[in-house]
Amino acid sequence: MTTLSDTSTWLPLDGLQRGFDANKAQLSSALAGRTVTVVDERGTRITHRFAANNVQWDYVPAAGESQNGTDEYEAFDVADGLIYAQFHHTDEPATAVSLMLDLSNGHALSIVTTIADPKPGHTRVRQEFVPSRIEGIEPTGPAPAPTTVLIGRRALWVYSEDHAYEHIYLSQHWYTWQCLAGPERGLADTDENTVYELRPGIYVFTWREKVIPCAAVTVADHRDQRNLRSHGALFGLDETGKTPTHFTFGAVGRLLSNTAHPAELDPAGS
Repeated sequence: MTTLSDTSTWLPLDGLQRGFDANKAQLSSALAGRTVTVVDERGTRITHRFAANNVQWDYVPAAGESQNGTDEYEAFDVADGLIYAQFHHTDEPATAVSLMLDLSNGHALSIVTTIADPKPGHTRVRQEFVPSRIEGIEPTGPAPAPTTVLIGRRALWVYSEDHAYEHIYLSQHWYTWQCLAGPERGLADTDENTVYELRPGIYVFTWREKVIPCAAVTVADHRDQRNLRSHGALFGLDETGKTPTHFTFGAVGRLLSNTAHPAELDPAGS
């Protein structure tokens, strides 16, 4: 039984998985048969050879040892030419990779999510953000970058007929979530978040939870605030605290409200 104030009774990540993916979008085949190489500002090159269900990748850092592997992946169409690909490393089960590939504008954003050893003052699951360019496509428009545009918004996200949450975007570092329907109904917390803008109105929103050892990467389309859409993946540890759990999901939603702070007290300006 879940006791709201006793976090030791909160649902583990693998307990949430069942039914949470009902609003997941149809998988995309846009990357199948395609080779995509991303290059970051350090000169690190990662080549991805996508088949229907698997991706072969070669990681060649600017300095250090090269790596390669093959993993199963899922891809989602976010907008014309904008693809979200997600995979969990078979040989390194404590690591998952999210790729935002703008095949129209030549930009990419990689998010590497890693389950780390416990460390006081840090979440167990951590994330690294690496903007890149796609080799062979002339970059146009701004590259993915952190943004404060969501601060002040309150959004409803529905993941299935049984799962609904609201998000309140507080600052560049924090957001609050509350479960409105589902097995976590009544639970709420404030956790770390990071937001990047991919295109106007389309954002990468990530969070890292401190109670349950997990983190999420979502790409959220806010262009129509009455009809929000997101695609995402959750990654962390199961109930035993030892085995990685990784699954994808989707949500539909709407903007509930927008807070306008006085200029001198605006969290976006601090």
